[in-house]
Amino acid sequence: MNRTGHFGSILLAPQATSIAFCIALCACNRASNPSDAARESDPRQGKIEIERAACGSCHTIPGIPGADAQVGPPLDRFGERKFVAGLLPNTPDNLALWIARPQQIAPGNVMPGMSLNRRQARDIAAYLEQLH
Repeated sequence: MNRTGHFGSILLAPQATSIAFCIALCACNRASNPSDAARESDPRQGKIEIERAACGSCHTIPGIPGADAQVGPPLDRFGERKFVAGLLPNTPDNLALWIARPQQIAPGNVMPGMSLNRRQARDIAAYLEQLH
């Protein structure tokens, strides 16, 4: 993709350009090395962060008391999913990115920015990735 938003001979809309860039960048990050998110995360702390961020007010999340809402998609068996939000390959890094900055990935989607720091997002991602 070049600076004018062209991807080959196809002109992409600004949002599509951003998404295409994120997907390309994420694909490059899928090296054989273990992900930073996997090394620097704690699913037990993720459970605490999910409760603090009130993720269960929108999602049904196994193992989280009271997380039985139907606003967003249910997050059961999240570790088996191939994509995050239908856009990014499901890797710990991509999931943490989506959790921390969903509006940057797909502007206008219904997932709110939660003002989470990098560590909190990685811990939440670690909790969700272990759901099978």
